Amino acid sequence: MSWITDTLGSSIGKKLLMSLTGLFLILFLVIHLIGNLSIFSGDGGLAFNSYAVFMTSFPLIKAVSYLLYFSILLHAFYAFMLWILNRKARPVRYAVEHANQNSSWASRSMTLLGSLIFIFLIMHLKDFWWQFKFGGGYEFEIDANGNRDLYKLVILQFQYTYVVIAYLIGLTALAFHLWHGFQSAFQTLGLNHDRYTPAIRFLGILYAVVVPLGFASMPVYIYFFMK
Repeated sequence: MSWITDTLGSSIGKKLLMSLTGLFLILFLVIHLIGNLSIFSGDGGLAFNSYAVFMTSFPLIKAVSYLLYFSILLHAFYAFMLWILNRKARPVRYAVEHANQNSSWASRSMTLLGSLIFIFLIMHLKDFWWQFKFGGGYEFEIDANGNRDLYKLVILQFQYTYVVIAYLIGLTALAFHLWHGFQSAFQTLGLNHDRYTPAIRFLGILYAVVVPLGFASMPVYIYFFMK
């Protein structure tokens, strides 16, 4: 077992775990977006409320959710550890740098982007997940299907300008993070080849644009058209 701990404790092992947890989070984002888009179903929130109940009560989903929380924390932890290692490896910045010629801004700013996303995630969980699971001062109404009306809370929260702006900042950070992270994860796992790397790069860019825009469409639409 020592070779496992040695590998996972190495810089390569940390990058490997970051890639695996990152790909798991990428998959979850698609599933989460599909469910959230039910807010546009036009049924007064019934489908969205049913989705919320399913995500918090179905046994398999609950088990996966714990894996999700663990993956988020592990991903953030190893990102921080790698940042520390990189700082120690180069304590003094080069006198002349041409970083913009060698890498993208997103790749050079992954720590900043990750920190913004982590803050955004905490805010998101506090505003909705915590309220739905544990109360927190908001009195939920019951919809026609007998479910707690999370839909009304979402509509209420996205009436506030600062909440919408904060979400858009968080989703912009997510887009740039995914822009680099998607392809980087495959590269770290050794899944790069002249034949299909361009397709992975294209899919990563497409994902980094479409998924954050999908999430952003909800607060923007609610703020401007559902007052």
